[in-house]
Amino acid sequence: MTAAHHSQVEDDGIASGDGRIGSALVRVFHLLARQALKRQRPLMALAILVTLVGKVFAVASPVFFGDAVNVVAKGAASTSTGTLLALLAYWAISRFFASALPQIRTMFFAPVSQEAQRIVAVEAFEHASYLSLQFHLTRRAGALNRMIERGAAAIDFLLRFLVFNIVPTLIELALAASLLAVRYGPAFALIAVMTVAAYAGFTLWITEWRVKQRREMNETDSELRASVVDSLGNFETVKAFAAEAREVNKFSQNLGRYNQKYVAVVRSLSFLNAGQEFVMTAGLFAVALVAGLGALGGRLAIGDMAAVVLILMNIFRPLNILGFAWREIKQGAVDLEKLDGLMAMQPEIADAPDAPDLVLKGGGVTFDHVAFTHEGRNDGLKDVSFIVKPGSRIGIAGPSGAGKSTILRLLFRFYDPHAGRILVDGQDVRAITQQSLRNALALVPQDVALFNESLRANIAYAKPDASDDEIMAVAERAHLGDFIRALPMGLDTRVGERGLKLSGGEKQRVGIARAIMKDPAILVLDEATSSLDSETEREVQDALNEAAQGRTTITIAHRLSTIADADQIVVIDQGRIVESGTHEELLALQGLYARMWQRQAENTENDTEVISA
Repeated sequence: MTAAHHSQVEDDGIASGDGRIGSALVRVFHLLARQALKRQRPLMALAILVTLVGKVFAVASPVFFGDAVNVVAKGAASTSTGTLLALLAYWAISRFFASALPQIRTMFFAPVSQEAQRIVAVEAFEHASYLSLQFHLTRRAGALNRMIERGAAAIDFLLRFLVFNIVPTLIELALAASLLAVRYGPAFALIAVMTVAAYAGFTLWITEWRVKQRREMNETDSELRASVVDSLGNFETVKAFAAEAREVNKFSQNLGRYNQKYVAVVRSLSFLNAGQEFVMTAGLFAVALVAGLGALGGRLAIGDMAAVVLILMNIFRPLNILGFAWREIKQGAVDLEKLDGLMAMQPEIADAPDAPDLVLKGGGVTFDHVAFTHEGRNDGLKDVSFIVKPGSRIGIAGPSGAGKSTILRLLFRFYDPHAGRILVDGQDVRAITQQSLRNALALVPQDVALFNESLRANIAYAKPDASDDEIMAVAERAHLGDFIRALPMGLDTRVGERGLKLSGGEKQRVGIARAIMKDPAILVLDEATSSLDSETEREVQDALNEAAQGRTTITIAHRLSTIADADQIVVIDQGRIVESGTHEELLALQGLYARMWQRQAENTENDTEVISA
């Protein structure tokens, strides 16, 4: 198989970096030594043994054929027919095993390769999943997915080429050179070694140049794929803004840039293949010339000439793989760099060593002089303090950008405060495990994000083993029961990408049902009805009231009517608490809350007059 046959495989992938082969090889050896691959080691040993035996047959095969030619050349002696038959049989059997054993090797090694890829991909996915929220807010999901895919594929390339191409090929070259020197003369071994050296030198020189080209192509490929994912994932926005032509033009430009880089890579690959073919042809010419001169001079038999040419041609077959393997190792090292960079990243928010789990005592929450500013911004929370008693309901109100949602993200410990502390039942959230903290919390956001799965899977996300009876029970509490029963497929109905097959109210109620299924001590509502019409808001609000029964509830409200009956209302403005009290107390203050309430009341009256008209 020539290098050209692999061009499509070689050029499929992206990454950037120095492509240090040493660190990549160390990574592979560490992977092979891991306990997770222990049960695969017998298969790996069998695959290696089969590969080495195949190489022995590959070197021996031309010798048998050359001896058979010599028998024919000597004439029809009484034993010539039997000897010829035996030598040709040895040649055919050797040739068969030289080609068949690598296929058997693949049968043995396929489970090892797949398990190694699975281990690497799962570990990378797990590591990325546990990185902090800030990482995921700034990272394109499509590019991250491609990084993991390429890293796992690079491990597979490195494993296969190291274990079954590089080392066995070097062994075959050593065997062939020794055989040539001992049986036919040192000149043939010298030609073989010089040909291999010239081939390797030329390949490495061009490969270094091609790595830079591929890195540029990979960067444009990442941009192309990420922009496509962004465009298709936000198709509703694209259509709403009639921006189809703009997105198509952007796709065309990105694809054009990628095509230019790809053409450069293909051209350099063609140049590499042509150069390799020249080196191999020159080596074959040299060995054939020396062997021919030796046969004319009587130092070699005719069959010996055929044998040395076949031996060198057999060397070239793995030599092609050697060149491709080197390029793949180089590219694999490049692809592993980003994956290694991902694995080296540490979460900004991490559990303290030996952090205990949260011990729930009712679900009380305390913000104690909390301050926080987002990276790259001047505004944030400043000295925020309030107490939520277990089982009570607190509303958080304020203008847009005042810091309301930041409070919730700090409570979930997506970020850590720069000053102050946040307590749940008297325990600092930084001192307990994040999992136990978030197990005690359930969030119903303004825009509920659903998986493109069934209603059953989405409602039961907090409890995957929930029975249909349990799911329908929480669906009833979320005012979803009649809706589900009216569907032809019931709980098996798929909700579409991000839940787009459902209306806004239906999505919100699925989110509420999911939160109820979690049975949290603390229910967090982040403007859960602000995007709904008045009628749907009343239905969803009834479901929220049902969900809030018997648990601490923190509600961020855009529509103040949703928190009018809260036990306490905290008003945030420019990152500070400016007012606090019950609905009646805040109206009596005639401050920010009262002005917001009055504006919303006027807007409601205007809307009613328009509808009546």
